[in-house]
Parts: sequence; structure tokens; C-alpha cells
Amino acid sequence: MRYSIFGKTGYRVSSLGFGAMNLPGVPLEQAREALNYALDQGINYIDTAAGYRNSEEIIGECISHRRSEYFLATKTSKRDYKTAKEEIERSLVRMKTDCIDLLQIHYVNKVEEYQAAMAEEGAYRAALEMKEKGYIRHIGITGHRPDLLARWIKKEQFDQVLFHLNLAQPFALDELIPELTRLNMGKTAMKPLSGGFIQPVAKAIRYPFSQDVHVILSGMVSKAEVEENIAAMREEVGHAERAELERLAADLGGHNCRRCNYCSCPVEIAIPDIMISSQIRKTFGLLPKGDGFYQNNKEKILSCADHEPCKEKPLCEPMCPYHLPMREVVMGAADYYKVSGMA
Repeated sequence: MRYSIFGKTGYRVSSLGFGAMNLPGVPLEQAREALNYALDQGINYIDTAAGYRNSEEIIGECISHRRSEYFLATKTSKRDYKTAKEEIERSLVRMKTDCIDLLQIHYVNKVEEYQAAMAEEGAYRAALEMKEKGYIRHIGITGHRPDLLARWIKKEQFDQVLFHLNLAQPFALDELIPELTRLNMGKTAMKPLSGGFIQPVAKAIRYPFSQDVHVILSGMVSKAEVEENIAAMREEVGHAERAELERLAADLGGHNCRRCNYCSCPVEIAIPDIMISSQIRKTFGLLPKGDGFYQNNKEKILSCADHEPCKEKPLCEPMCPYHLPMREVVMGAADYYKVSGMA
């Protein structure tokens, strides 16, 4: 396991972090085995959020007796002082800890959200107050707009940023990661499989592993998944492999979607999932989770071409800050059903 100093926090973190978002979907004893096995193997970065169903309670139940062995990160998606403080206080109880190592202001994708969180009566004040009282050690921010995050961290009010970085979403490399490095901040890369779309798993994991980040946060729910992730990061990435991964990321990232979720579809198509998986489908095919997404959303995807209000001018595209051809890509996704025999 590779370890590095987590920016200005001074904490020595493992290169693989345990993302606990999906633990509520498996039996408690399976979650307990996965978490404890991860700690046994040297993973010392555990990430969750107040909004991940009962994930915090699972962590408290399963590994709070080993609290000194891991760096604990959680999140609040509240924007105002009062509810953010209440949520942080609940997180401490749920995780059975006296102190949270990293509290992140979560899912900040729009300027107005950032302004609300940083206002005088915003969530940042609650985090800062809890830090001053010793309940929080460090404050971070998470989001899906690397260009905006790169601007927001310049005032040095945060110690860390959590951002997407995978073969289909390499965009944090442009501005955000260089700025984080300049400011000596913690760099946590999430979604190495892009939510279950990218395969093979080893290649997907090794791309962010080859980049200038401290922790690669992977959502794991079993001992087998922990083993698979660790195996993918056992050897360092050489020059030839790095060059291959860079070429692949340039290709798979050609959709240019950041998953900022500004777009809204009148027939409820998950447009970012379609955009991000568009090139992956053609190059590698999909993991079972990604294939399941297409099976479950077949009716919606096929309805895009016939939705009358969008025929002349798609309603989703004016919302996109990157002016992407979303309707064209969504309609093109219908070909997947013909190729896969799902039509």
C-alpha cells in the first residue's frame, strides 16, 4: 500500500480509501467484514456522508472500536448554519466518535450553492465553529465542477477537495489538481469506475493511481472488492502504461460531461450517465451495473426521440454550461439496445 502525507493536514493516508456510500445496501455482517478487512490490509481512509442512508451508523457499529486506526471523513449537504451544525452533531453520535478528521461541505456545484454555504449564516460557519471546539480537525469541499472548485479554493478556507477522476472524467487535471498541489491541499479522487460504468476494473483503478492525488476513493461492499482494489494498486504505474492510460482518458473523456447535473430532462433521463458512458460502451462495453442502468432506463431513453417539446429545440441543452450535444448522444444511446439484443 502506498502512503503519502495528506496535504497540510499532516496525516499519512493510504492511496486507497474506503468509500462507504453503498454499505447500507448489503447485510451488516458483510459490511463489518469488508470494513475490518480493509483496516487489516492498511487502508486508513474511511469516507461517508450524513446523506448516505445509515452508512454513518454502520461505521460506528462496525469499526468505532478501532477509531485510532483510520482517518474519518464525512459530509454535510446542508447549506445553512443551523441545520449543518445539527447534522454534524448527529454524525458524531452515529459514528461513535468524539472527533471527525475531515468534514466536507458536500456536493457544491453552483455558484449560488457555494455562496449560501460560505455566507455568514452558512454551513461553513458551523463547520468552523465545530472545528474550534475540537469536534472537527479539518474542513473540505466536494463537487462536480473542477473549474469552479479551482476558483473557490484560492482563499485557502479548505484543507481538502473531493472530485471526480477516472478514465471517462479526467477534467480535474486541467486546473483543479495543479491548484490543489500549489496550495498543499488534500487531493481525494472519487468514482474511479464512474459509478460502475468503466471496465476492466484494474485499468480503471490504475488511471487515477497514476495521477498526482493522495487518495483514490473506491466504493466497496465486500472483502472480495477490497482485495480486487488493492490488487490493482499493488504495483506502481510505469511510463509506458501511463502513456497508454493518458491516451485512453483523452478518448473516453471526449464527451466532456462533468456530471454537474445542471441539465434536467422532462422524461427523466439520467443525462450525465448517458453522456459519460457513451464512449465507454463503444470501447469496452459495460460492467454489469452499467448494463443494468441501460436495461432499467430503456423506455425513457427510447422516448427521447419522440418527446414533442424537444423536437425543435432540446430543453436540456440550454442548461448545460459546456454546451454539449446531449440530445444527440441520448438518441445515439438507443443503438445500444440493438447491439446488445435488448431492442
